[in-house]
Amino acid sequence: MSYATPPGWYPDTGAPGHERWWDGTAWTVHTRPLAAAHAAPEQSPAPAAFGPPSLPLPHQRDPRGEAAGGSRTKVLAITLSGVLVLGAAVAGAVLLGRDEGGTPAAPTTTTSPPAPVTAPTATASSAEPAPEEDPTVLVDQLNGITLPVPKGWEKPESTSDDAPTIRTEQSYDCPGGASFCYHGTVSTRTARGGETDARTLAEADIVTAADRAYEEDNLGRRTHGGITSHKVLKAQELTVAGRTGYLVRWQVATGKGPGGYVQSLAFPSSVGTGTPVLVRFAFDAEVPGLPLSLMDTITRGIRPLGDSATSGGVGASIGP
Repeated sequence: MSYATPPGWYPDTGAPGHERWWDGTAWTVHTRPLAAAHAAPEQSPAPAAFGPPSLPLPHQRDPRGEAAGGSRTKVLAITLSGVLVLGAAVAGAVLLGRDEGGTPAAPTTTTSPPAPVTAPTATASSAEPAPEEDPTVLVDQLNGITLPVPKGWEKPESTSDDAPTIRTEQSYDCPGGASFCYHGTVSTRTARGGETDARTLAEADIVTAADRAYEEDNLGRRTHGGITSHKVLKAQELTVAGRTGYLVRWQVATGKGPGGYVQSLAFPSSVGTGTPVLVRFAFDAEVPGLPLSLMDTITRGIRPLGDSATSGGVGASIGP
């Protein structure tokens, strides 16, 4: 059997200006500059579409059925086959590692099963409700205080001004109509405006407290017919939750109904920068079971958050 293309030097398409040796079966690693080429007998044209080893290799074989070039050709063929197989495997892994949207899938991580968790044994202390869950305590996390909830009072889940509030459980039709009222309410809030003097804050807030309770509510309704007059019952300095504060209490007469009592209490917070806290009280007058003294009881029961028994004369007057 004769070679389709005889061995010889042919132009190297991958290296212009050079020739590469074709051994009759495969391209070899031997090259030479064209200038160094010497006159050679006329050769057949170079194998079509053949070039350096990076291009496809011809498959002509010699009469013995063995590829010319010996072991070198076999090594090249095996190497190229391995590269193709590896490339296919990598491509498959990349494709399989993506979801339908083309996003790489999260790697699978093998972890050991978590150790069993043993529930702690309940103790007498853990069985006690946290302050937030205690129905007898109102917690104002923002201002760092708690208030006692008197018997027959409740903690509503929401209010019109979104302030922590306690109030009497039973509502009634307001004297001015168009709504319903509660005989007693107490709410807490952070003082605004940058003022820090407790007396100044209390004296200013008592006007707002009275208007909201007996003049007009947040919706502009005159549920008690408006305030016709007021009288100052108390204005004094006192200690609240271990901090020096100030209290102002009014009695108001209204256009409809018996009127009531309002109180504003201002004192520095025990958390953060000590921004003052305001506590507003509103009690209807002439209500059985709602004595004015209950305002004092609630005031004495105000505590810093986490302190169940503040010392230092909480709620005690330190003025005349």
